[in-house]
Amino acid sequence: MDFKEAQSNSEKNLQTIINKCWEDDSFKHELVANPVQAIEKLSGKPLDLKGKKLVVMDQTDPSTVYINVPVNPENMELTEAELEAVAGGKFSLELTWTGICIGWG
Repeated sequence: MDFKEAQSNSEKNLQTIINKCWEDDSFKHELVANPVQAIEKLSGKPLDLKGKKLVVMDQTDPSTVYINVPVNPENMELTEAELEAVAGGKFSLELTWTGICIGWG
């Protein structure tokens, strides 16, 4: 699968999850409380996070502004595979039914 195809699949999968939250309030609550189980139940496939945590927040309150503070790159340690991806100039964020893959591209 090439990068553009993987990115398209990621966007489709994420939109499927968001649409389900908009249509089904109980799914949204389950997703916030138990994101891995909720996504696995929706997709029917196991989710491989490659040792990472998945955090979901309900940001649907229009009276609230949310700010996501990312990891300081100076304090971030990359795995050998991530270092190779960075050195190769390819990094992407891919949300698939079988895992969340992070890399540069």
